[in-house]
Amino acid sequence: MDIQATKIELVKAILEIDNKEIIQKISYYLKKEQVDFWDELTSLQQDEIKKGIEELDNKKRISYESFLKKIS
Repeated sequence: MDIQATKIELVKAILEIDNKEIIQKISYYLKKEQVDFWDELTSLQQDEIKKGIEELDNKKRISYESFLKKIS
């Protein structure tokens, strides 16, 4: 069975469940299993992103062309 067919079968099975506790467990599991890209970044990468957001918030911006010149 391919992944799309498996997804459809799961949806059908979930739609037939009337037990609230089972639905809550499924929901909890799915949320727990989702990976947040932020957690996969190194602390250095996270710090650089935070710094960039702070600079944007403080109106410290450069043009895209200036950025390209800076990195090349």
